[in-house]
Amino acid sequence: MKLIYQHMLAFLAIILTSTAIVGFSVINFASNQAYQNTYQRLEGYASSLGELATEQGPDGLNNSSSNDLIDSHFLTKLQIVMQSDDLQIRVFNGKNKQLYPKMGPKVKLPKNIWNTLKSGNEVRIKNDHDQKETYFSSKDAYTSVIIPWFNGSKMVGAVWIGARVKNVEQPVNLAKRNLISAFVVTLIVSLILSYLISYYSLVKIKRLSKATKKVAAGDLNVQINHQDHDEIDDLASDFNSMVKALKKSAEAVKAQERRRDQFMADAAHEMRTPLTTINGILEGLEYDAIPEDSKPKSYQLMHRETNRLIRLVNENLDYEKIRNNQISLIKTNFDAAVPLNDLKTQLKTNAEKENDVIKLEIPEKLPVYADHDRFTHIMVNLVQNAIKFTQNGVITVSAKRLKHGTEIFVNDTGIGMSEDQTKYIFERFYKADPSRAKLGGKGESGLGLAIVLSLIKQHGGKISVDFTPGVGSTFSVTFFDKGFEEFSKED
Repeated sequence: MKLIYQHMLAFLAIILTSTAIVGFSVINFASNQAYQNTYQRLEGYASSLGELATEQGPDGLNNSSSNDLIDSHFLTKLQIVMQSDDLQIRVFNGKNKQLYPKMGPKVKLPKNIWNTLKSGNEVRIKNDHDQKETYFSSKDAYTSVIIPWFNGSKMVGAVWIGARVKNVEQPVNLAKRNLISAFVVTLIVSLILSYLISYYSLVKIKRLSKATKKVAAGDLNVQINHQDHDEIDDLASDFNSMVKALKKSAEAVKAQERRRDQFMADAAHEMRTPLTTINGILEGLEYDAIPEDSKPKSYQLMHRETNRLIRLVNENLDYEKIRNNQISLIKTNFDAAVPLNDLKTQLKTNAEKENDVIKLEIPEKLPVYADHDRFTHIMVNLVQNAIKFTQNGVITVSAKRLKHGTEIFVNDTGIGMSEDQTKYIFERFYKADPSRAKLGGKGESGLGLAIVLSLIKQHGGKISVDFTPGVGSTFSVTFFDKGFEEFSKED
C-alpha cells in the first residue's frame, strides 16, 4: 500500500474513532436526559393527581363503601387535557384493581411492582414492552411511572401515567440524525484534510527519493531545500550533509587519481631523457661508433645521467613520504644563523658556476622552532632554486624575528616569474623555465619547491613568493614559535 494511503487511513481512523466516541457519549447523554425529563414530568402529574385525590370530598375521594378513589368524570376530563402531551392514565385501588379507564382491557400490576408500591416507593418503567408482565398497551410501548397513594399509613391506590416511547425518544432520534449528518460531514472533511496533510508529508519524501536517485546516478550537486519544521526536514538536512561529504570524498578520489596519472606521466617524461642518452651511448659503444678519445666523456655522461635517475627516484620517494605525513618532525629551538652560514659555504661553488654571489643579511642570533635537518633541506632547495634561475647576479638570504616566529627571505636578481607561473610554482615537476635545467645539477627534477611547500605545511608555517619578471623573485618563509603554528584543515 502506498504511503499516502497509509497516512490517510491512519488520520481517518483517529478522526472517525474520536467522532464515534463523542457521538456515542452525546446520544447516551441525550437519551438519559430525555428519559429523566419524562420521568420528572410524569411524576409531577402523578403527584398533583394524588393531591387532588386525597383532597376530594364526597365528589372525589369516596368513603369505603365506594369503589372510586377519584371521580371518573374528572379523570375523563383530565385525560382529554393530557392528550395534548399524548399521555395515558390508569388508576388502581388498594386491591390492585384497575378503576380507570373503565372501558378497554383491564390491567393488573405484577406482584413485585405492587410490593414495591406498598413499601412506599414509586416505580419507573423505561419501556413496558421489554417485559410482558409490564405491558400496558399491546400496540405502543410506554415509558411510565407508578405512584402509590396512601391515606395515613394505608395504601388506598396507585396511579400509572405513561408517555409513548417514540415520543420520549424523538429528541434522541433527532440527535442521532444530526450525528449522522455530522459524521458524514466529518468523514468528507477528514478525507480532504488527511489527503492534504499526507500529500504535504509525501511531497517532502518524494523530494528525498528523487534526490537519492540522482545521487545514485552520480549527481553529487543535489541539495534539498528545507525549512527545519519537522523530522523530515532534519532528514533533508542530514541528506545534504551526506551529499556534501560524498562530493568531497569523490573529489578527493579524483584528485588522487589525477595526481597518480600526473605522477606516472611526469616520471616517464623525466626518465625518458637520461634513459635515451644512456641507451644511445651504449649503442655507440656496442658498435664502436664512439672514438676512443671520446669514451671517457661518454662514461662520465652515463654516470651523470644514472645519478640523475637515482636522484629523481629518491626525490619522488621523499616527496611522497612528506606529502603523506610519513616522516616524523623532531622540532626544537635552535639558532638558525649557524645552518644558514653553513649553507652559504656549501653552495658557494654552485653559485660561482653561474657567476652568482650568495649574501647573508641575518641577525647574529636567529632563534627558530623547527626540525633542524628539514629546515636545512628547505633552505638548500630555496637557494638552489634561486641559483638555477640567476646568472651574474646576487642571491640574498635575510631574516627577522616576528612576535611569535621567524621570517626568512631568499631574494634573487634572476629572470623572475610571470603571474601565470606563480600559480604552478609549487606543483610537482613544474619548471618555470625548462630550458634552464642543468644536467647534473640538483633541483632539475621540478620537485624542489613542491617538497619545500609540503615541509612548511607540516611545520605549521607559511610560504609566499613575490616576483617581478626580468628583475627577480623573493621567497618568504615563516616558522612560528611553539604553540603558535598555523596548521591548515587540509593537513
